[in-house]
Amino acid sequence: MADCVFCKIADGQIKSDIVHQDEDVVAFRDINPQAPVHIVLIPRVHHGSLNALGVEDDTTIGYLIRVAAKIARDEGLWEQGYRLVANTGAAAGQSVDHVHFHLLGGRDLGWPPG
Repeated sequence: MADCVFCKIADGQIKSDIVHQDEDVVAFRDINPQAPVHIVLIPRVHHGSLNALGVEDDTTIGYLIRVAAKIARDEGLWEQGYRLVANTGAAAGQSVDHVHFHLLGGRDLGWPPG
């Protein structure tokens, strides 16, 4: 999608602190971190939200979650724990209309979250 900031990051049009990229997934450090480790993971294929996903996206989203776990290990979060969050819709806090997950860790994360 031409005006999507996350698509532009995935395409390299916007510089970002990339921690992982391959043909399906891009992960980068959040520019407004809410925890010592705050990484955004996106599929390269644009979908506005989780609500727009179909069965054909199951493999990519499953893979994205595995990539998140690998990044959590690489960032030293496996032992203490981490959180993987997907906000869907404005009331849930989704501010970019592109499916994405937030990997958060490096501090105690309270519950309920917000």
